Amino acid sequence: MDRFYIAALTLLLGLSTVSSDVLALGKCERLIATGSPDAPPYLWQDPQDPKHLIGAGADLLAQVAGELGIKIELLYAGKRAQALDEVRSGRMDLLTDAPLTSTGLEALDYVHPPLLENDYLVWTRKDSALVINQPEDLQGHPGALSEKARMTQGFGVFAEQKLTLVRTPNLTQAFQKLLLGEVEYVLAGRYSGLAMAQTLGMANDLQAAPQPVDKPGLFLAVSHNSACNDPWLRGQLAQKMTELAASGLTEAVLQRNLERWKTQLQPPVSAPKQ
Repeated sequence: MDRFYIAALTLLLGLSTVSSDVLALGKCERLIATGSPDAPPYLWQDPQDPKHLIGAGADLLAQVAGELGIKIELLYAGKRAQALDEVRSGRMDLLTDAPLTSTGLEALDYVHPPLLENDYLVWTRKDSALVINQPEDLQGHPGALSEKARMTQGFGVFAEQKLTLVRTPNLTQAFQKLLLGEVEYVLAGRYSGLAMAQTLGMANDLQAAPQPVDKPGLFLAVSHNSACNDPWLRGQLAQKMTELAASGLTEAVLQRNLERWKTQLQPPVSAPKQ
């Protein structure tokens, strides 16, 4: 009886050792992430290395990965819709800038709180007499919004029911309509609006109201089909997102990447003509 007990105990100890080893091996040491390739200063395609994405989201993600002791590579996967398909399928593990939507919840595990918040401001011409203290003040005034904009569900319903908005294919066309006087305002993100105004040479012609009308989050989201999606990873990412939100670091990272984007817009200095 004693020999049987000792043998059983030895077997159980062996199984527990194997189980712990398997669990340790199950923690992924490398994750593949992607996101929007054309959303400066949050994310954009690296002109020096087009296979990768750079920006504020990339910098913050690299910091989190370093603290967790895992490698996260942020790759270009095509346009926004293609990037989302890559993550949904599990071919890539992580979406870096996921808006919180009901359809997204069907394929992704969102990590709370968000990696970044995207303040949507009311942009007008500098000579505009439009006074906006709250979203309701926009009623009765024609405005524009890029089809790529990702607002919160609540504001989206309000805009659909109460506002007169022209949807444009991109923010460039929305700002052009504003300068031409075809609309009185544009709804655009604080930093994406700054980046686009500088890209188009409109920075001196446009102004943004200080208070945001909407604050959608940009979340890390792990694919349901990722082999790396486990409670340990999601828990560790959530802890780091909480620490990041409390650190006040994101503002400085966004400003740094806005300057980085501006620098990339400058034409290279050519050699003097002989």
